[in-house]
Amino acid sequence: MAHDIVFFLAPDDEAAAATRLRGPGEVFESVTCRFIEPDSAIAEWDMYFQEPSAEAPPLEQLYAWRPWPEWVTEPLNDGVEVFALPKQLTRALAKASSTELEELASRWTARLWSQDGDEMTDDDLLAVLQGVALLAKCAVNTGSSLYSWSF
Repeated sequence: MAHDIVFFLAPDDEAAAATRLRGPGEVFESVTCRFIEPDSAIAEWDMYFQEPSAEAPPLEQLYAWRPWPEWVTEPLNDGVEVFALPKQLTRALAKASSTELEELASRWTARLWSQDGDEMTDDDLLAVLQGVALLAKCAVNTGSSLYSWSF
């Protein structure tokens, strides 16, 4: 499980890849959270917008979801990962209503609780989604892209 996760806005894959060793820092607009798996979160969000449901999907269905987030840099054995969020997810987050974000946060929280129990992140997952949705609006308006960096 990643300890630190930063969802951030960058102009392109090259700029996002440059964050690999040090993280996005203050250079890019970002939303930070802790103790989640960014790739499965991204896949779950994408699944929600393509197949809306208040119920969390079974893990087998989630892990079989395509497209799975793509690495911007090849993973090494140091635990650092930089993923690009799918463009259709970025557009969906940018257009999401507050009700959709609340339902997704509830579903995401239920899945994490069932998997992690007391080890679950103590971040406000609705606030994380709302922050990422604001970044998505900026990405759509500026032609930038959304990424996640984790360690």
